[in-house]
Amino acid sequence: MTELNEQTVYDKAIVNRINRLQGQINGALKMIEEGKSCRDVVMQLSAAKNALNRTMNVIVSENLVECVKEAMDNEDAETDEIIKEAVELLNKSR
Repeated sequence: MTELNEQTVYDKAIVNRINRLQGQINGALKMIEEGKSCRDVVMQLSAAKNALNRTMNVIVSENLVECVKEAMDNEDAETDEIIKEAVELLNKSR
């Protein structure tokens, strides 16, 4: 999970989160096209933003767990580098 060229497998829950997020964004777009109130559009976009943040947090936390496992399982690996990469990803997601 730590190398850029590795393929990461995401579980169905992540895909479902992204699908719901798409639905929220599409809903906000429809609201804008229908001329709904600013308050309602902002509430919808806020919900989408929160869903996106939660999704990123789940992905990053799973990556961090995998990086720590890899560091513990692979004594030949540069443990500090693996952990540093995971922490950098965590910081980027904030």
